[in-house]
Amino acid sequence: MTDAEPDAPADLGRRIDSGYAALTRQEQRAADFLLDHLSDVAVFTATEIAERSGVSKATVSRLFRRLGFSDAQEVREQARASRSRGVPVGPTRASGDLAEHLAAEQSALATMVDSLADGRLDIAARQIAAARRVVVIGFRNGYPVALHLRQQLAQVRAGVQVAPQPGQSVGEELIGLTADDVVVLVGFRRRPAGFAAVLETLRAAQVPVVLLADSSARGLATGPHATGTLWLECAVGSTSAFDSYATAMSLVNLLASAVQGVDPRASRTRVAEITSAYEALVEVERTP
Repeated sequence: MTDAEPDAPADLGRRIDSGYAALTRQEQRAADFLLDHLSDVAVFTATEIAERSGVSKATVSRLFRRLGFSDAQEVREQARASRSRGVPVGPTRASGDLAEHLAAEQSALATMVDSLADGRLDIAARQIAAARRVVVIGFRNGYPVALHLRQQLAQVRAGVQVAPQPGQSVGEELIGLTADDVVVLVGFRRRPAGFAAVLETLRAAQVPVVLLADSSARGLATGPHATGTLWLECAVGSTSAFDSYATAMSLVNLLASAVQGVDPRASRTRVAEITSAYEALVEVERTP
């Protein structure tokens, strides 16, 4: 299945809706169950569907063939492919296996930290600290991460902005950027179609780019065409229906802290000035 094709659960739902009237009563029972549990098609076997819908396994197999699938396994594989692209496919129960969730988060964090052992975090921090301007660009689910990174970096250096602003496009934010600036580009799987064009525009202008992205950006971040791009990888896969950005937020913490560490004296001075401004404007509650 390609990115342009519909995700498997939605496609299955549409096929059932369009052919429902032609199904036998038993097939309709299995179809009703599937419509109520579309998010679970990646994990249900034909046997489980049969047991939970109260029909035979043969009925389930016949239903899938009527809908244009070879068998239940084809549907499961398509659903899993959808999940690997970031489509929210997973259990419909209120909470999943918390121990499994914790183990997955810990594994992703450990992998991210290991990937930084080659010194790329320090390189990124020095680029950001030395830049004339820093523009943090985030799209879709990357935008909250970009906002948080901008807020952290603004604590330790001036000239940090986030783009695009709500309701605005990103093109005007790229004009005037040079090799003296740095763009931190944040984008996770299911990025907007124009993401690669933004990256290529920055490369053409020789603007250094720090790319915060998951493994789906490997083609954009590596190879001879990726000159000027420093990739900080953070996994977003999870055991639940939705991607997890715990690793991305942890990376934001590490990156901002590393930038602060490039020039601790200047950073402390700026933090102190900001704290004084908070107090003068009564913007932040006082703690005892």
